[in-house]
Amino acid sequence: MVWTVKFSGAAEKTLGKLDPQSAKRIVTYLRERVADRDGPRTVGKPLHGALAGLWRYRVGDFRIICEIEDGQLLVLVATIGHRSDVYRR
Repeated sequence: MVWTVKFSGAAEKTLGKLDPQSAKRIVTYLRERVADRDGPRTVGKPLHGALAGLWRYRVGDFRIICEIEDGQLLVLVATIGHRSDVYRR
């Protein structure tokens, strides 16, 4: 199964502000590890509390917060940020 990865407006904006090397690592990770696997839940971790229902992926010091839509085989990237502040938004 191949999953589709889409970025929210906020995630695209954040990705554009990152240095090119980090942005490339994040996009490559999402394309190769998340979209091409048996499912995005095999490499991610579920979030709890206020962010319950969302999933996170770790790429270096950055965290990618996503919503997974099984019916459409879609991973929607909600936000991208440094690990120190991504959960505060």
